Amino acid sequence: MSIISDNTAEQLIHDLVAIPSPSREEATASQFLVDWMTQNGYDQAFVDEAGNAVGIIGEGEREIVLLGHIDTFPGFPEVRVDGRKLYGRGSVDAKGPLCTFAVAARQATLKDNVRVVVIGAVEEEAATSKGAHYAVNQYNPDFCVIGEPSHWDRITLGYKGRLLLDWRWEGGMSHSAGDALSPAEHAVNYWMRVKTYADTYNTDINSIFAKFDASIRDINTRLEGVNGIAEMTIGFRLPPDIIPQDIVDQFPPTDGATLEQRGGEVAFTSDKNSELSRYFRRAIRASDGNPRFLYKTGTADMNVVGPIWNCPIVAYGPGDSALDHTPHEHLDLDEYLCAIGVLTHVLEAI
Repeated sequence: MSIISDNTAEQLIHDLVAIPSPSREEATASQFLVDWMTQNGYDQAFVDEAGNAVGIIGEGEREIVLLGHIDTFPGFPEVRVDGRKLYGRGSVDAKGPLCTFAVAARQATLKDNVRVVVIGAVEEEAATSKGAHYAVNQYNPDFCVIGEPSHWDRITLGYKGRLLLDWRWEGGMSHSAGDALSPAEHAVNYWMRVKTYADTYNTDINSIFAKFDASIRDINTRLEGVNGIAEMTIGFRLPPDIIPQDIVDQFPPTDGATLEQRGGEVAFTSDKNSELSRYFRRAIRASDGNPRFLYKTGTADMNVVGPIWNCPIVAYGPGDSALDHTPHEHLDLDEYLCAIGVLTHVLEAI
């Protein structure tokens, strides 16, 4: 064991949060984390071909992948410490969980047959999930922990699926006093098809995780020459019984509109009674916590790697996910240290 002091752990999260790293601009943050892992005794530390920060400890055949993400939602509110709270973009989503991984992996006393791989993946906040899609073909873990905020005493077992549809209509303009639909009305008509379907589907469904969610992410109209153009992006959060292609088939474009799909991911849930889940429950109880399970309405890199790695997998990390992407995003540093202790316990048990 190599004890990482609380001061060192807190300095790591402060310094990493202070480096802006919105999706596709993660290079400086990735290199910083690799340098930290090198300086703190990782056996290997490097930036891989996708831009992920990777650190490896141990040479055993039993592999544990700790897959966090180093990119953040856009915007860069002031980084500051107020008492025991660290404010700044990514403090919760998800540099807090990533730094938890980096510290716990280094200070855990690992069994000889264990190898731990810490990954700070790029583009998780983008629909591309570039880092996870690259990593899924590089490793074949026996266990995986996804770095996402859930509070130190909770374990996340599932995420909804996702789809983005980019709808576009272009056509000749007519006088507003006439009968022809305006570009905006074409867009509204398409959206109402989606909304009516969603409202009908969700009738008598009480579970948020089981609901079919649709929202307009962006909409605009404009004139180009004699033509009017309407463009709209609709985002879907999909329950386990709906796959992205179902939505594409359900809502084909009409009236000469076009449709493009992107960011499709199926919902994923893991076994709450898996060996990994049991390790986490014991570790949380050992820290006087009461472990609870969560199913989240968003998506995460669990959606990408879970179906392919097919190993015990959970998401874990300190922080309140209600603060994700907000201008007042902040992490309780005492909770951060507690989460490090829990994960250290888990790694040592494995």
